[in-house]
Amino acid sequence: MTRVLVVDDDTSGREALCLVLERSGFEVTAAADGVEALEKILREKFDLLLVDVWMPRMNGLELLSHLPEKTRPKALVMTADNTAETLLQSLREKAYLFIAKPFNPKDLVQLMKIALESTQEPDQIQIVSAQPNWVELRFPCEMQTAGRIENVVDHLNSGLPLHVRRSLRLAFHELLMNAIEWGGQLDPSSQAQIDYLRTHKFLMCRIADPGSGFKPARVDHAAVANRSEDPCAHADVREERGMRPGGYGIELAKSLVDELVYNEAHNEVVMVKYLN
Repeated sequence: MTRVLVVDDDTSGREALCLVLERSGFEVTAAADGVEALEKILREKFDLLLVDVWMPRMNGLELLSHLPEKTRPKALVMTADNTAETLLQSLREKAYLFIAKPFNPKDLVQLMKIALESTQEPDQIQIVSAQPNWVELRFPCEMQTAGRIENVVDHLNSGLPLHVRRSLRLAFHELLMNAIEWGGQLDPSSQAQIDYLRTHKFLMCRIADPGSGFKPARVDHAAVANRSEDPCAHADVREERGMRPGGYGIELAKSLVDELVYNEAHNEVVMVKYLN
């Protein structure tokens, strides 16, 4: 049975969460702060750690920094603190995923299952810059990492209007998948990079993949190569080649952001969303 340690100083919230997790089939242990949690982790083995950030005696960030490397459980950070500083410090301390409070317990259980099924270690994401308004991350070209990168960027977008956040989430997903699947060929030994910049006036995200790029006119399996008189031509090409339905990613991203710019080789793309 999967062993989970829940660390939260909110007694009623902690008890309610533990009850939900027990009903979902987890073996659950609770702790009121980081000191109590660390004592339990040093004595026992846990598969997952669900930890709040701001607690007395030892907060969640301090707990993450004290976790033993050999028996370190995957950590999911639960917090109402949506500041970039807290998010990035959690990432530096090898947090696996971030969950904004309040959350739906069913969504949390699903995220826990994703984390448990992943074979990837939390330190696969390299932090190049962790300034709140300028974040640079490098990461392997694999789907497990992609989900974690999307989780980070979505939290960096917190505070934006919901409709803007949804548009950015979908556009970023399409561009990131292109970079990892086509540019990186789903090769974990290849590295992709994102640069995330946010000011009061705009948000900009650059995605660079390790591939050689592409020529839009030659990508006949994607909607970007369609002529106006035949907007679905690429669908026939995909069917002939036995490819899954799709190919609309770039066109979809264009419709969701204000500017979408590629470099000459088309292995780097920048999306811009104006915030005023």
